[in-house]
Amino acid sequence: MTNFVPSTARLLVKKRDSVYSRYPVSLSRRIFLGGAALFSASAASASTENGEQRAARSFQARVQAAQNERQLPIPDHVSNGDEQRYANRIGNYSKGLPHNDLGEVDSRAYSALLNALSTEQTADFESLTLGSPDPSRQRKLVDPLAGEAFDMEGTDCNQLAIAPAPAFASAHQAGEEVELYWMSLLRDVPFLEYGTNPLTQAAAAELSRLSDFRGPKSAGQVSARTLFRGITPGDLSGPYLSQFLWRPAPFGAQFIDSKIRTTLPGLDYMTQYADWLDVQRGSQPLVSDQFDYTPRYIRNGRDLAQWVHKDVLYQAYFDAALILLTPPDASDSRSGGGIGAPLNPGNPYNHLRSMEGFGTFGGPYIAALVAEVATRALKAVWFQKWFVHRRLRPEAFGGHLHNHLAGKTRYPIHADVLNSAAVAQVFSKHGTYLLPQAYPEGSPLHPSYGAGHATVAGACVTVLKALFDESFLIPNSVVPTSDGLGLLAYTGAPLTVGGELNKLASNVASGRNFAGIHYRSDMSESLKLGEAVGISVLADQHLTYQENFAGFTFTKFDGNRITV
Repeated sequence: MTNFVPSTARLLVKKRDSVYSRYPVSLSRRIFLGGAALFSASAASASTENGEQRAARSFQARVQAAQNERQLPIPDHVSNGDEQRYANRIGNYSKGLPHNDLGEVDSRAYSALLNALSTEQTADFESLTLGSPDPSRQRKLVDPLAGEAFDMEGTDCNQLAIAPAPAFASAHQAGEEVELYWMSLLRDVPFLEYGTNPLTQAAAAELSRLSDFRGPKSAGQVSARTLFRGITPGDLSGPYLSQFLWRPAPFGAQFIDSKIRTTLPGLDYMTQYADWLDVQRGSQPLVSDQFDYTPRYIRNGRDLAQWVHKDVLYQAYFDAALILLTPPDASDSRSGGGIGAPLNPGNPYNHLRSMEGFGTFGGPYIAALVAEVATRALKAVWFQKWFVHRRLRPEAFGGHLHNHLAGKTRYPIHADVLNSAAVAQVFSKHGTYLLPQAYPEGSPLHPSYGAGHATVAGACVTVLKALFDESFLIPNSVVPTSDGLGLLAYTGAPLTVGGELNKLASNVASGRNFAGIHYRSDMSESLKLGEAVGISVLADQHLTYQENFAGFTFTKFDGNRITV
Protein backbone atom coordinates (compact mmCIF):
# COMPACT_ATOMS: atom_id res chain seq x y z
CA MET A 1 0.00 0.00 0.00
CA THR A 2 1.30 3.46 -0.93
CA ASN A 3 1.33 6.13 1.75
CA PHE A 4 1.43 9.88 1.24
CA VAL A 5 3.24 11.88 3.92
CA PRO A 6 0.43 13.97 5.43
CA SER A 7 2.57 16.80 6.85
CA THR A 8 3.81 17.89 3.45
CA ALA A 9 1.82 15.98 0.83
CA ARG A 10 5.06 15.68 -1.14
CA LEU A 11 4.56 13.58 -4.29
CA LEU A 12 6.86 12.32 -6.99
CA VAL A 13 5.83 11.74 -10.57
CA LYS A 14 7.15 8.56 -12.15
CA LYS A 15 7.55 9.12 -15.89
CA ARG A 16 6.74 6.87 -18.82
CA ASP A 17 3.78 5.11 -17.23
CA SER A 18 0.24 5.09 -18.61
CA VAL A 19 -0.36 8.02 -16.31
CA TYR A 20 2.40 9.52 -14.24
CA SER A 21 2.08 7.54 -11.03
CA ARG A 22 2.73 9.27 -7.73
CA TYR A 23 5.03 7.81 -5.10
CA PRO A 24 6.28 9.21 -1.78
CA VAL A 25 9.88 10.34 -1.60
CA SER A 26 12.13 11.08 1.32
CA LEU A 27 11.89 14.60 2.67
CA SER A 28 14.65 16.87 3.77
CA ARG A 29 14.78 17.48 7.51
CA ARG A 30 14.11 21.18 6.90
CA ILE A 31 10.95 20.58 4.88
CA PHE A 32 9.63 17.88 7.19
CA LEU A 33 10.20 19.86 10.39
CA GLY A 34 8.80 22.99 8.78
CA GLY A 35 5.60 21.19 7.86
CA ALA A 36 5.33 19.58 11.26
CA ALA A 37 5.80 22.92 13.04
CA LEU A 38 3.22 24.54 10.85
CA PHE A 39 0.44 22.10 11.60
CA SER A 40 1.10 20.88 15.16
CA ALA A 41 -0.10 23.97 17.00
CA SER A 42 -1.79 22.97 20.24
CA ALA A 43 -5.36 23.87 21.01
CA ALA A 44 -4.15 26.33 23.62
CA SER A 45 -1.85 28.19 21.25
CA ALA A 46 -4.51 28.27 18.55
CA SER A 47 -7.04 29.74 20.95
CA THR A 48 -4.70 32.54 22.01
CA GLU A 49 -3.23 33.50 18.62
CA ASN A 50 -4.08 36.95 17.34
CA GLY A 51 -5.04 37.94 13.82
CA GLU A 52 -1.46 38.49 12.71
CA GLN A 53 -0.42 35.07 13.96
CA ARG A 54 -3.33 33.39 12.20
CA ALA A 55 -2.54 35.24 8.98
CA ALA A 56 1.07 34.13 9.24
CA ARG A 57 0.05 30.47 9.63
CA SER A 58 -2.33 30.80 6.69
CA PHE A 59 0.46 32.25 4.58
CA GLN A 60 2.86 29.48 5.63
CA ALA A 61 0.29 26.83 4.66
CA ARG A 62 -0.01 28.32 1.18
CA VAL A 63 3.75 28.56 0.81
CA GLN A 64 4.18 24.96 1.98
CA ALA A 65 1.65 23.69 -0.56
CA ALA A 66 3.28 25.72 -3.33
CA GLN A 67 6.75 24.41 -2.38
CA ASN A 68 5.52 20.84 -2.41
CA GLU A 69 4.02 21.23 -5.87
CA ARG A 70 7.04 23.13 -7.20
CA GLN A 71 9.35 20.25 -6.29
CA LEU A 72 7.48 17.82 -8.52
CA PRO A 73 9.59 16.77 -11.51
CA ILE A 74 8.55 18.21 -14.86
CA PRO A 75 7.09 15.32 -16.88
CA ASP A 76 7.75 14.66 -20.53
CA HIS A 77 4.66 15.14 -22.71
CA VAL A 78 5.01 12.71 -25.60
CA SER A 79 2.52 12.42 -28.46
CA ASN A 80 2.19 9.44 -30.80
CA GLY A 81 4.09 11.22 -33.59
CA ASP A 82 1.22 11.27 -36.10
CA GLU A 83 1.38 15.06 -36.45
CA GLN A 84 4.96 14.81 -37.70
CA ARG A 85 4.35 11.57 -39.58
CA TYR A 86 1.58 12.74 -41.92
CA ALA A 87 1.81 16.01 -43.80
CA ASN A 88 -1.96 15.89 -44.49
CA ARG A 89 -2.64 15.63 -40.71
CA ILE A 90 -4.93 12.60 -41.11
CA GLY A 91 -3.97 11.37 -37.64
CA ASN A 92 -4.90 14.56 -35.82
CA TYR A 93 -7.90 16.56 -34.75
CA SER A 94 -8.99 19.30 -37.18
CA LYS A 95 -12.77 19.52 -36.85
CA GLY A 96 -14.10 23.02 -37.40
CA LEU A 97 -11.32 24.06 -39.81
CA PRO A 98 -11.55 24.09 -43.64
CA HIS A 99 -11.33 20.61 -45.24
CA ASN A 100 -11.09 19.43 -48.83
CA ASP A 101 -13.58 16.96 -50.31
CA LEU A 102 -11.64 14.04 -48.81
CA GLY A 103 -12.07 15.51 -45.35
CA GLU A 104 -8.37 16.44 -45.12
CA VAL A 105 -7.69 19.69 -43.32
CA ASP A 106 -6.34 22.75 -45.11
CA SER A 107 -2.64 22.82 -44.23
CA ARG A 108 -2.48 26.60 -43.76
CA ALA A 109 -5.45 26.56 -41.40
CA TYR A 110 -3.92 23.75 -39.35
CA SER A 111 -0.59 25.58 -39.16
CA ALA A 112 -2.43 28.68 -37.97
CA LEU A 113 -4.04 26.60 -35.22
CA LEU A 114 -0.62 25.31 -34.14
CA ASN A 115 0.66 28.87 -34.08
CA ALA A 116 -2.22 30.04 -31.91
CA LEU A 117 -1.60 27.16 -29.51
CA SER A 118 2.04 28.19 -29.40
CA THR A 119 1.47 31.88 -28.75
CA GLU A 120 -1.58 31.36 -26.49
CA GLN A 121 -2.88 34.71 -27.71
CA THR A 122 -6.61 35.28 -28.07
CA ALA A 123 -5.99 37.40 -31.16
CA ASP A 124 -4.32 34.47 -32.94
CA PHE A 125 -7.29 32.22 -32.24
CA GLU A 126 -9.66 34.95 -33.40
CA SER A 127 -7.79 35.19 -36.71
CA LEU A 128 -8.23 31.47 -37.50
CA THR A 129 -10.05 30.55 -40.69
CA LEU A 130 -12.97 28.30 -39.79
CA GLY A 131 -14.48 25.80 -42.17
CA SER A 132 -18.26 26.07 -42.45
CA PRO A 133 -19.40 27.54 -45.79
CA ASP A 134 -22.32 29.07 -43.88
CA PRO A 135 -21.01 31.39 -41.12
CA SER A 136 -24.38 31.33 -39.38
CA ARG A 137 -23.95 27.58 -38.80
CA GLN A 138 -20.28 27.69 -37.75
CA ARG A 139 -19.51 25.96 -34.44
CA LYS A 140 -16.71 27.31 -32.24
CA LEU A 141 -13.57 25.58 -30.95
CA VAL A 142 -14.07 24.67 -27.32
CA ASP A 143 -11.89 26.61 -24.87
CA PRO A 144 -8.32 25.78 -26.03
CA LEU A 145 -6.76 28.13 -23.46
CA ALA A 146 -8.29 26.23 -20.52
CA GLY A 147 -5.34 23.87 -20.78
CA GLU A 148 -2.97 26.67 -19.81
CA ALA A 149 -5.00 28.02 -16.87
CA PHE A 150 -3.27 27.86 -13.50
CA ASP A 151 -4.82 26.41 -10.37
CA MET A 152 -4.28 27.34 -6.75
CA GLU A 153 -4.82 23.81 -5.43
CA GLY A 154 -3.55 20.43 -6.56
CA THR A 155 -0.89 19.72 -9.15
CA ASP A 156 -0.64 22.19 -12.02
CA CYS A 157 -2.38 20.88 -15.13
CA ASN A 158 0.88 20.93 -17.11
CA GLN A 159 2.60 18.63 -14.60
CA LEU A 160 0.38 15.61 -15.12
CA ALA A 161 0.71 13.48 -18.23
CA ILE A 162 -0.76 10.50 -20.04
CA ALA A 163 0.86 8.05 -22.42
CA PRO A 164 0.88 8.68 -26.17
CA ALA A 165 -2.40 7.80 -27.88
CA PRO A 166 -2.47 4.80 -30.23
CA ALA A 167 -0.97 5.77 -33.58
CA PHE A 168 -3.18 6.16 -36.65
CA ALA A 169 -1.83 3.10 -38.49
CA SER A 170 -1.52 0.80 -35.45
CA ALA A 171 -3.42 -2.37 -34.62
CA HIS A 172 -4.28 -0.74 -31.28
CA GLN A 173 -6.07 2.11 -33.08
CA ALA A 174 -7.81 -0.37 -35.38
CA GLY A 175 -9.04 -2.42 -32.43
CA GLU A 176 -10.52 0.64 -30.76
CA GLU A 177 -12.30 1.72 -33.93
CA VAL A 178 -13.74 -1.77 -34.51
CA GLU A 179 -15.15 -1.71 -30.98
CA LEU A 180 -16.88 1.60 -31.74
CA TYR A 181 -18.50 0.20 -34.88
CA TRP A 182 -19.88 -2.66 -32.81
CA MET A 183 -21.07 -0.24 -30.14
CA SER A 184 -22.96 1.71 -32.81
CA LEU A 185 -24.64 -1.48 -34.03
CA LEU A 186 -25.59 -2.51 -30.50
CA ARG A 187 -26.88 0.82 -29.16
CA ASP A 188 -30.47 -0.40 -28.91
CA VAL A 189 -29.76 -3.83 -27.41
CA PRO A 190 -30.61 -3.86 -23.67
CA PHE A 191 -27.64 -4.65 -21.43
CA LEU A 192 -29.89 -7.26 -19.81
CA GLU A 193 -29.95 -9.17 -23.14
CA TYR A 194 -26.23 -9.15 -23.91
CA GLY A 195 -25.93 -12.80 -22.94
CA THR A 196 -28.44 -14.01 -25.55
CA ASN A 197 -28.34 -11.51 -28.42
CA PRO A 198 -26.65 -12.90 -31.57
CA LEU A 199 -25.10 -9.50 -32.39
CA THR A 200 -23.34 -9.32 -29.04
CA GLN A 201 -21.93 -12.79 -29.66
CA ALA A 202 -20.62 -11.67 -33.05
CA ALA A 203 -19.07 -8.55 -31.51
CA ALA A 204 -17.33 -10.54 -28.78
CA ALA A 205 -16.03 -13.04 -31.31
CA GLU A 206 -14.53 -10.41 -33.61
CA LEU A 207 -12.99 -8.39 -30.78
CA SER A 208 -11.40 -11.59 -29.48
CA ARG A 209 -9.72 -12.17 -32.86
CA LEU A 210 -8.20 -8.71 -33.23
CA SER A 211 -4.43 -8.30 -33.18
CA ASP A 212 -4.46 -5.72 -30.38
CA PHE A 213 -7.69 -5.23 -28.47
CA ARG A 214 -7.26 -4.09 -24.88
CA GLY A 215 -10.72 -4.38 -23.42
CA PRO A 216 -11.36 -6.80 -20.51
CA LYS A 217 -11.36 -10.50 -21.32
CA SER A 218 -12.18 -13.76 -19.59
CA ALA A 219 -9.79 -16.65 -20.24
CA GLY A 220 -8.25 -14.58 -23.02
CA GLN A 221 -11.54 -13.99 -24.81
CA VAL A 222 -14.06 -11.17 -24.97
CA SER A 223 -17.43 -12.47 -23.82
CA ALA A 224 -20.94 -11.10 -23.37
CA ARG A 225 -20.01 -10.54 -19.71
CA THR A 226 -16.92 -8.43 -20.53
CA LEU A 227 -18.18 -6.74 -23.73
CA PHE A 228 -17.70 -2.94 -23.64
CA ARG A 229 -16.91 -2.96 -19.91
CA GLY A 230 -14.26 -0.85 -18.21
CA ILE A 231 -10.91 -1.56 -16.58
CA THR A 232 -11.50 -0.87 -12.90
CA PRO A 233 -12.12 -3.19 -9.94
CA GLY A 234 -15.90 -3.45 -9.90
CA ASP A 235 -16.49 -3.15 -13.65
CA LEU A 236 -17.00 -6.89 -14.12
CA SER A 237 -19.20 -7.33 -11.05
CA GLY A 238 -22.96 -7.38 -11.39
CA PRO A 239 -25.00 -5.48 -13.99
CA TYR A 240 -23.32 -3.42 -16.69
CA LEU A 241 -24.45 -0.14 -15.15
CA SER A 242 -23.73 1.19 -11.68
CA GLN A 243 -26.48 1.24 -9.10
CA PHE A 244 -25.90 4.99 -8.77
CA LEU A 245 -27.43 5.49 -12.25
CA TRP A 246 -30.66 3.73 -11.31
CA ARG A 247 -31.41 4.91 -7.79
CA PRO A 248 -33.34 8.15 -7.19
CA ALA A 249 -31.21 10.96 -5.81
CA PRO A 250 -32.52 12.49 -2.55
CA PHE A 251 -31.84 16.15 -3.37
CA GLY A 252 -32.66 17.71 -0.01
CA ALA A 253 -36.43 17.76 0.31
CA GLN A 254 -36.79 16.80 -3.36
CA PHE A 255 -36.50 13.33 -4.82
CA ILE A 256 -34.95 13.23 -8.29
CA ASP A 257 -36.12 10.22 -10.25
CA SER A 258 -33.43 8.42 -12.24
CA LYS A 259 -35.56 7.93 -15.35
CA ILE A 260 -34.37 9.99 -18.31
CA ARG A 261 -35.68 11.42 -21.56
CA THR A 262 -33.84 9.38 -24.15
CA THR A 263 -33.90 9.41 -27.95
CA LEU A 264 -35.86 7.16 -30.27
CA PRO A 265 -34.32 3.81 -31.25
CA GLY A 266 -32.74 3.24 -34.63
CA LEU A 267 -31.43 6.78 -35.10
CA ASP A 268 -27.95 7.10 -36.62
CA TYR A 269 -26.40 10.37 -37.72
CA MET A 270 -23.61 11.37 -40.11
CA THR A 271 -23.93 8.15 -42.11
CA GLN A 272 -24.07 10.01 -45.46
CA TYR A 273 -20.87 11.51 -46.76
CA ALA A 274 -22.14 15.03 -47.48
CA ASP A 275 -23.47 15.28 -43.91
CA TRP A 276 -20.21 13.94 -42.50
CA LEU A 277 -18.08 16.42 -44.46
CA ASP A 278 -20.32 19.33 -43.51
CA VAL A 279 -19.94 18.50 -39.83
CA GLN A 280 -16.15 18.09 -40.13
CA ARG A 281 -15.98 21.62 -41.47
CA GLY A 282 -17.68 22.79 -38.30
CA SER A 283 -21.24 23.33 -39.45
CA GLN A 284 -24.15 22.92 -37.09
CA PRO A 285 -26.15 19.91 -38.32
CA LEU A 286 -29.39 20.51 -40.21
CA VAL A 287 -31.21 17.77 -38.24
CA SER A 288 -32.10 17.53 -34.56
CA ASP A 289 -32.51 14.74 -32.05
CA GLN A 290 -35.84 12.94 -31.99
CA PHE A 291 -36.91 12.17 -28.44
CA ASP A 292 -38.77 9.36 -26.77
CA TYR A 293 -40.97 11.28 -24.37
CA THR A 294 -41.69 8.24 -22.20
CA PRO A 295 -39.26 8.48 -19.25
CA ARG A 296 -37.11 5.37 -18.97
CA TYR A 297 -34.37 3.95 -16.80
CA ILE A 298 -31.06 3.71 -18.65
CA ARG A 299 -31.12 0.24 -20.18
CA ASN A 300 -28.92 0.29 -23.29
CA GLY A 301 -26.06 2.09 -24.99
CA ARG A 302 -28.32 4.68 -26.63
CA ASP A 303 -29.78 5.71 -23.28
CA LEU A 304 -26.32 5.93 -21.72
CA ALA A 305 -25.05 8.02 -24.64
CA GLN A 306 -27.97 10.40 -24.22
CA TRP A 307 -27.38 10.68 -20.47
CA VAL A 308 -23.81 11.87 -21.04
CA HIS A 309 -25.00 14.13 -23.88
CA LYS A 310 -26.97 16.31 -21.46
CA ASP A 311 -25.37 15.85 -18.02
CA VAL A 312 -23.60 18.44 -15.95
CA LEU A 313 -20.07 17.01 -15.92
CA TYR A 314 -20.00 16.14 -12.20
CA GLN A 315 -23.72 15.32 -12.01
CA ALA A 316 -23.37 11.55 -11.65
CA TYR A 317 -20.98 11.88 -8.72
CA PHE A 318 -22.99 14.60 -6.98
CA ASP A 319 -26.01 12.29 -7.24
CA ALA A 320 -23.88 9.44 -5.88
CA ALA A 321 -22.77 11.60 -2.95
CA LEU A 322 -26.40 12.43 -2.11
CA ILE A 323 -27.36 8.75 -2.30
CA LEU A 324 -24.43 7.76 -0.08
CA LEU A 325 -25.05 10.52 2.47
CA THR A 326 -28.81 10.16 2.87
CA PRO A 327 -30.07 7.49 5.30
CA PRO A 328 -32.88 5.25 4.04
CA ASP A 329 -36.33 6.18 5.31
CA ALA A 330 -38.54 3.13 5.68
CA SER A 331 -41.59 5.32 6.29
CA ASP A 332 -41.47 6.97 2.87
CA SER A 333 -41.12 4.86 -0.27
CA ARG A 334 -40.17 7.91 -2.35
CA SER A 335 -36.81 8.12 -0.57
CA GLY A 336 -35.64 4.77 -1.86
CA GLY A 337 -32.41 6.23 -3.21
CA GLY A 338 -30.60 6.93 0.05
CA ILE A 339 -28.40 4.23 1.54
CA GLY A 340 -26.66 6.07 4.38
CA ALA A 341 -23.24 4.58 3.68
CA PRO A 342 -20.64 4.85 6.46
CA LEU A 343 -17.88 7.39 6.02
CA ASN A 344 -14.33 6.29 5.31
CA PRO A 345 -12.80 4.64 8.39
CA GLY A 346 -10.12 7.36 8.35
CA ASN A 347 -12.65 10.15 8.91
CA PRO A 348 -11.49 11.89 12.12
CA TYR A 349 -15.06 12.41 13.38
CA ASN A 350 -16.03 8.74 13.31
CA HIS A 351 -15.23 8.19 16.99
CA LEU A 352 -15.61 11.63 18.53
CA ARG A 353 -18.17 12.06 21.32
CA SER A 354 -18.81 15.80 21.14
CA MET A 355 -18.34 16.86 17.50
CA GLU A 356 -19.33 15.87 13.99
CA GLY A 357 -18.02 16.97 10.62
CA PHE A 358 -19.73 19.62 8.51
CA GLY A 359 -17.55 22.20 6.75
CA THR A 360 -14.71 19.68 7.00
CA PHE A 361 -15.27 15.92 6.64
CA GLY A 362 -19.08 16.25 6.66
CA GLY A 363 -21.92 16.44 4.16
CA PRO A 364 -21.43 20.00 2.82
CA TYR A 365 -17.68 19.40 2.50
CA ILE A 366 -18.27 16.19 0.55
CA ALA A 367 -20.82 17.74 -1.79
CA ALA A 368 -18.60 20.73 -2.55
CA LEU A 369 -15.43 18.68 -3.03
CA VAL A 370 -17.00 16.71 -5.89
CA ALA A 371 -17.42 19.92 -7.90
CA GLU A 372 -14.09 21.30 -6.70
CA VAL A 373 -12.02 18.50 -8.23
CA ALA A 374 -14.09 18.51 -11.44
CA THR A 375 -12.90 21.93 -12.56
CA ARG A 376 -9.27 21.00 -11.91
CA ALA A 377 -9.71 17.77 -13.86
CA LEU A 378 -10.97 19.72 -16.86
CA LYS A 379 -7.89 21.95 -16.92
CA ALA A 380 -5.61 18.90 -16.74
CA VAL A 381 -7.28 17.10 -19.63
CA TRP A 382 -7.68 20.25 -21.75
CA PHE A 383 -3.91 20.67 -21.65
CA GLN A 384 -3.50 17.10 -22.91
CA LYS A 385 -6.12 17.60 -25.63
CA TRP A 386 -4.95 20.84 -27.18
CA PHE A 387 -1.29 21.19 -26.29
CA VAL A 388 0.04 17.60 -26.43
CA HIS A 389 -1.93 14.95 -28.34
CA ARG A 390 -4.51 16.55 -30.67
CA ARG A 391 -5.89 13.10 -31.48
CA LEU A 392 -8.48 12.84 -34.23
CA ARG A 393 -12.04 11.94 -33.25
CA PRO A 394 -13.48 8.51 -34.12
CA GLU A 395 -15.86 10.09 -36.64
CA ALA A 396 -12.85 11.54 -38.51
CA PHE A 397 -11.11 8.16 -38.56
CA GLY A 398 -14.36 6.71 -39.90
CA GLY A 399 -14.29 9.23 -42.75
CA HIS A 400 -10.72 8.30 -43.66
CA LEU A 401 -11.73 4.63 -43.50
CA HIS A 402 -14.67 5.25 -45.81
CA ASN A 403 -12.57 7.08 -48.41
CA HIS A 404 -9.97 4.31 -48.34
CA LEU A 405 -12.50 1.48 -48.70
CA ALA A 406 -14.47 3.41 -51.33
CA GLY A 407 -11.29 3.72 -53.41
CA LYS A 408 -11.12 7.51 -53.27
CA THR A 409 -7.62 7.53 -51.78
CA ARG A 410 -5.18 5.32 -49.88
CA TYR A 411 -4.32 5.63 -46.21
CA PRO A 412 -2.09 3.52 -43.89
CA ILE A 413 -5.02 1.89 -42.08
CA HIS A 414 -4.54 -1.43 -40.29
CA ALA A 415 -6.13 -4.53 -41.81
CA ASP A 416 -8.05 -5.34 -38.61
CA VAL A 417 -10.46 -2.47 -39.25
CA LEU A 418 -10.36 -2.69 -43.04
CA ASN A 419 -11.59 -6.30 -42.82
CA SER A 420 -13.95 -5.82 -39.87
CA ALA A 421 -17.34 -7.53 -39.92
CA ALA A 422 -18.77 -4.59 -37.99
CA VAL A 423 -17.63 -2.13 -40.65
CA ALA A 424 -19.15 -4.38 -43.32
CA GLN A 425 -22.46 -4.48 -41.44
CA VAL A 426 -22.52 -0.70 -41.18
CA PHE A 427 -21.96 -0.48 -44.95
CA SER A 428 -24.83 -2.91 -45.57
CA LYS A 429 -27.11 -0.81 -43.39
CA HIS A 430 -26.18 2.70 -44.56
CA GLY A 431 -24.28 2.39 -47.84
CA THR A 432 -21.16 4.05 -46.42
CA TYR A 433 -18.33 2.99 -44.12
CA LEU A 434 -18.73 6.06 -41.89
CA LEU A 435 -19.00 5.51 -38.13
CA PRO A 436 -22.66 6.09 -37.19
CA GLN A 437 -23.05 8.78 -34.55
CA ALA A 438 -25.61 8.99 -31.75
CA TYR A 439 -25.56 12.81 -31.80
CA PRO A 440 -26.52 14.87 -34.87
CA GLU A 441 -23.46 17.10 -34.36
CA GLY A 442 -21.06 14.22 -33.69
CA SER A 443 -18.23 15.14 -31.37
CA PRO A 444 -17.69 18.50 -29.68
CA LEU A 445 -15.05 20.79 -31.16
CA HIS A 446 -12.04 19.75 -29.13
CA PRO A 447 -9.58 16.86 -29.59
CA SER A 448 -10.34 13.31 -28.55
CA TYR A 449 -7.50 12.45 -26.15
CA GLY A 450 -7.97 12.61 -23.21
CA ALA A 451 -11.68 12.59 -22.50
CA GLY A 452 -13.25 15.32 -20.41
CA HIS A 453 -16.04 13.15 -19.01
CA ALA A 454 -13.60 10.38 -18.11
CA THR A 455 -11.10 12.70 -16.42
CA VAL A 456 -13.82 14.34 -14.33
CA ALA A 457 -15.12 10.85 -13.52
CA GLY A 458 -11.69 9.75 -12.32
CA ALA A 459 -11.26 12.79 -10.08
CA CYS A 460 -14.75 12.75 -8.58
CA VAL A 461 -14.88 9.02 -7.92
CA THR A 462 -11.42 9.17 -6.33
CA VAL A 463 -12.56 11.70 -3.73
CA LEU A 464 -15.79 9.77 -3.08
CA LYS A 465 -13.81 6.60 -2.40
CA ALA A 466 -11.61 8.62 -0.06
CA LEU A 467 -14.67 9.91 1.80
CA PHE A 468 -16.89 6.81 2.09
CA ASP A 469 -16.39 3.22 3.22
CA GLU A 470 -15.66 1.33 0.00
CA SER A 471 -16.52 -2.04 1.54
CA PHE A 472 -20.10 -1.14 2.46
CA LEU A 473 -22.62 -3.39 0.66
CA ILE A 474 -25.28 -1.58 -1.35
CA PRO A 475 -28.75 -2.70 -0.24
CA ASN A 476 -31.69 -3.46 -2.54
CA SER A 477 -29.74 -3.53 -5.80
CA VAL A 478 -31.76 -3.41 -9.02
CA VAL A 479 -31.65 -3.84 -12.80
CA PRO A 480 -34.06 -2.23 -15.29
CA THR A 481 -36.50 -4.11 -17.44
CA SER A 482 -35.60 -4.36 -21.11
CA ASP A 483 -38.02 -1.54 -21.96
CA GLY A 484 -36.61 0.70 -19.22
CA LEU A 485 -40.04 1.25 -17.67
CA GLY A 486 -39.42 -0.60 -14.42
CA LEU A 487 -36.80 -1.99 -12.08
CA LEU A 488 -36.24 -5.61 -11.10
CA ALA A 489 -34.46 -6.90 -8.03
CA TYR A 490 -30.81 -7.82 -8.68
CA THR A 491 -30.07 -11.25 -7.20
CA GLY A 492 -26.38 -11.72 -8.00
CA ALA A 493 -23.30 -11.34 -5.84
CA PRO A 494 -23.31 -8.38 -3.41
CA LEU A 495 -22.16 -5.03 -4.78
CA THR A 496 -19.90 -2.68 -2.83
CA VAL A 497 -19.77 1.10 -2.70
CA GLY A 498 -16.21 1.09 -4.04
CA GLY A 499 -16.98 -1.25 -6.91
CA GLU A 500 -20.09 0.64 -7.95
CA LEU A 501 -18.29 4.00 -7.79
CA ASN A 502 -15.57 2.60 -10.05
CA LYS A 503 -18.23 1.25 -12.39
CA LEU A 504 -19.99 4.62 -12.38
CA ALA A 505 -16.81 6.30 -13.61
CA SER A 506 -16.42 3.74 -16.41
CA ASN A 507 -20.12 3.94 -17.35
CA VAL A 508 -20.04 7.70 -17.80
CA ALA A 509 -16.85 7.48 -19.83
CA SER A 510 -18.10 4.58 -21.98
CA GLY A 511 -21.35 6.44 -22.65
CA ARG A 512 -19.30 8.82 -24.79
CA ASN A 513 -17.89 5.78 -26.62
CA PHE A 514 -21.40 4.47 -27.29
CA ALA A 515 -22.12 7.85 -28.86
CA GLY A 516 -19.17 7.35 -31.23
CA ILE A 517 -17.16 10.35 -30.03
CA HIS A 518 -14.40 8.75 -27.90
CA TYR A 519 -12.15 5.69 -27.99
CA ARG A 520 -11.47 3.11 -25.28
CA SER A 521 -7.99 4.53 -24.53
CA ASP A 522 -9.51 8.01 -24.19
CA MET A 523 -11.59 6.49 -21.41
CA SER A 524 -9.01 4.31 -19.65
CA GLU A 525 -6.10 6.76 -19.62
CA SER A 526 -8.27 9.72 -18.68
CA LEU A 527 -9.74 7.91 -15.67
CA LYS A 528 -6.20 7.59 -14.36
CA LEU A 529 -5.41 11.21 -15.15
CA GLY A 530 -8.46 12.28 -13.16
CA GLU A 531 -7.44 10.00 -10.32
CA ALA A 532 -4.06 11.77 -10.15
CA VAL A 533 -5.86 15.13 -10.03
CA GLY A 534 -8.11 13.95 -7.20
CA ILE A 535 -5.19 12.59 -5.18
CA SER A 536 -3.25 15.84 -5.55
CA VAL A 537 -6.19 17.92 -4.30
CA LEU A 538 -6.73 15.60 -1.32
CA ALA A 539 -3.04 15.85 -0.49
CA ASP A 540 -2.99 19.65 -0.63
CA GLN A 541 -6.13 19.84 1.49
CA HIS A 542 -4.50 17.63 4.11
CA LEU A 543 -2.21 20.56 4.86
CA THR A 544 -5.16 22.68 5.99
CA TYR A 545 -6.96 20.53 8.58
CA GLN A 546 -6.84 21.14 12.31
CA GLU A 547 -8.41 17.76 13.16
CA ASN A 548 -6.26 14.81 14.23
CA PHE A 549 -6.20 13.13 10.83
CA ALA A 550 -3.95 10.31 9.66
CA GLY A 551 -5.21 10.26 6.08
CA PHE A 552 -7.78 8.54 3.89
CA THR A 553 -7.06 5.00 2.68
CA PHE A 554 -8.82 3.75 -0.46
CA THR A 555 -8.35 1.60 -3.57
CA LYS A 556 -7.04 3.08 -6.82
CA PHE A 557 -8.34 2.10 -10.24
CA ASP A 558 -5.42 -0.30 -10.65
CA GLY A 559 -6.43 -2.18 -7.50
CA ASN A 560 -3.62 -0.87 -5.30
CA ARG A 561 -4.39 0.64 -1.91
CA ILE A 562 -3.20 4.15 -1.12
CA THR A 563 -3.31 6.51 1.87
CA VAL A 564 -3.54 10.26 1.31
